[in-house]
Amino acid sequence: MKITGIEIKHYLLPLNPPFKAAWDPNPRRKFAATVVFVHTDAGFTGIGSGDLMTGFAGHEHLFIGQDPFAIERHSQIIDNIDFHYGRCWPLDLALWDLMGKAAGQPVYKLLGGRNDKILAYASTGEMVTPETRAERAKLLLAQGFKAMKIRFHHRDVRDDIKVVEAVRLAVGDRMDIMVDANQGWKMPWDTEATWDLKKAFQVAKELEQLGVYWLEEPLPSHDFRGLAKLREMAGGIRIAGGEMNRRMHDFREMNFLGSLDVYQPDVALTGGITQVRKIADMVQAGGAWFSPHTWTNGIGVMANLHLAAAVSLCPYLELPYDPPSWTPERRDYIQQDKLTIDSEGYLALPQKPGLGIELDLEAMERYAYDTVYVGEAT
Repeated sequence: MKITGIEIKHYLLPLNPPFKAAWDPNPRRKFAATVVFVHTDAGFTGIGSGDLMTGFAGHEHLFIGQDPFAIERHSQIIDNIDFHYGRCWPLDLALWDLMGKAAGQPVYKLLGGRNDKILAYASTGEMVTPETRAERAKLLLAQGFKAMKIRFHHRDVRDDIKVVEAVRLAVGDRMDIMVDANQGWKMPWDTEATWDLKKAFQVAKELEQLGVYWLEEPLPSHDFRGLAKLREMAGGIRIAGGEMNRRMHDFREMNFLGSLDVYQPDVALTGGITQVRKIADMVQAGGAWFSPHTWTNGIGVMANLHLAAAVSLCPYLELPYDPPSWTPERRDYIQQDKLTIDSEGYLALPQKPGLGIELDLEAMERYAYDTVYVGEAT
């Protein structure tokens, strides 16, 4: 079996009403999705999604004519492209989907198959009043969620803490609560100062009193030593991060220093399944957890779900979900099947070969706006 063609297509869903992401002061009125298709001479097509695949054009000849199962070779080339041009890791996801289809097995079984389901935590995205967030938390609890994540981004962190207090009062000890401080990285226009170590420690101690499960990205993502020091100082709360660290040596250094309790590389943004699996093995061998970031779209969630179910020791996986503003219909708009939990709060692994994704052809036709590249064997 040989790769005969690679297609990259872009889709754009209008958002009305807009989504007011906590990390973005401008309401989001559109939601973009990039999908890569890898075709073969055996009739199988692999599908992946995540980043824009910027910088891939001109490198397609490095894959066409190759065996899709040569995944370590392909991963090295994608890593080289990452260094020079940009993140093209959706191609790695498409190759795993392709290998699963060719083997007749779901990807999680090819990766180790530790579990066939995993508890999801509802990862909320908007900043709302304490009262509104508490009401939404009770609805999540009623749906079966055992945990949720609250995002911080008020100018005064005390206003953020009030939201956690309201949620804890509303749900008691029936839900685990995570907090994302959003200090690890910035949007292009954001010039505000990030937290320093002392502020992060003060917040961590406040959240520890509220029984928060983990504090995510409390310092810049490159401050490996600061994170390690915070983890040592704030021993009663887990420190999470790493969602936007792009290179393997970042995780090697963080693991060496003991920077985090929970490592969160996203296969759609960093390393693909091939490299993130190695990161997961490395950090879990040192006693930390692997629980990936999943905020791309439903295909990205699904790829992370397969890897987490296969290898993760962490009891939870992130599921972007904050109704009525962020729903499966928005997140998974190019898919037929929308990702939802069961009544016990679990995401079940699809048993179809590959990643188990069925695309919604009607939605794809409606929301398509560009085909960047079609590479075919000559």
